[in-house]
Amino acid sequence: MAGIDDVARAAGVSTATVSRALSGRGPVSTSTRDRVVAAAERLGYVVSAAASSLATGRARAVGVVVPFLDRWFFSTVLAGISDALVREGYDITLYSVSADPAERRRVFDDHLRRRRIDAVITIAIEVDAEESASLRGLGVPIVAIAGPHPQLTTLTVDDLAVGRLATTHLLELGHRRLVHIGADVTTDAASSVPGLRRRGFQSALADVGLSAPRVEPADFTIEGGSAAATRVLATAERPTAVFAASDEMAIGAILAARELGLRVPEDVSVIGVDGHELGRWFSLTTVDQFARGQGARAAEAVLAALEGADPAPGRGTLPFELVDRGSTAPPSSAQSGR
Repeated sequence: MAGIDDVARAAGVSTATVSRALSGRGPVSTSTRDRVVAAAERLGYVVSAAASSLATGRARAVGVVVPFLDRWFFSTVLAGISDALVREGYDITLYSVSADPAERRRVFDDHLRRRRIDAVITIAIEVDAEESASLRGLGVPIVAIAGPHPQLTTLTVDDLAVGRLATTHLLELGHRRLVHIGADVTTDAASSVPGLRRRGFQSALADVGLSAPRVEPADFTIEGGSAAATRVLATAERPTAVFAASDEMAIGAILAARELGLRVPEDVSVIGVDGHELGRWFSLTTVDQFARGQGARAAEAVLAALEGADPAPGRGTLPFELVDRGSTAPPSSAQSGR
């Protein structure tokens, strides 16, 4: 197996120059870097992660903490993180946490401290004061995607505005009997992502004088959205429009409407949130929150911090956009008159 000395001889440079050229750190001319890279590829030389760690003091690894691994939003954000980090030679160490307090303590107080990582990214994790202190105590850059984290650098979509945008779209089409499928009013914190979307829904309705809107809880899956939509659509006073707090629940609502013999959008309009890739196959109108881009932005933020930037705790706003694909339309005259 070729070593760094072999690459140096083949490229006609010192081993220090090879190290700088392949790590991307330190002054090396473009022509020299190209010559070193070509020699390394020709010889099949791969930089030793252990050696690189010893030389730079870095593990070249970023810990990513997620609540779910099997849901589209989280896997798509993770793909965006991976794209950006792998390009820069970093590995990802995944930590999945649930609501179980003992499991969370193991992750925040033990696992993250035991593994050598250069930074941490959390995805839609609500951390309490103790967990936030534990993260900051690691002494590495921390970037949170979504969630109320006043002590951490946080990148977030304005989910209150997202909820208002989706609801206003339905109101402007003429709908007045709306239902929201999403956060459970009794269990989900008002400051959580689902809670903020629900509050945006309620706020937009209050602006036009509609009070006590119906909110149907669901678990942010297609199955959960279908079950919730069935409960609200199989009634005599069914809504003319459904705002689901995720595209997966919105797709579930469309499937439930079909099962009940209802047409979308002629009999009921449906709008979601996410920008899920399946949305186009269901002609789903959605508020796209560019999930993959969120991951890329978080990765760029930790990479910048590792290069010496000093981001202060605060919130950075991420983009979102209404995408009208046809699952929403004005209520029919028969619906309006009921």
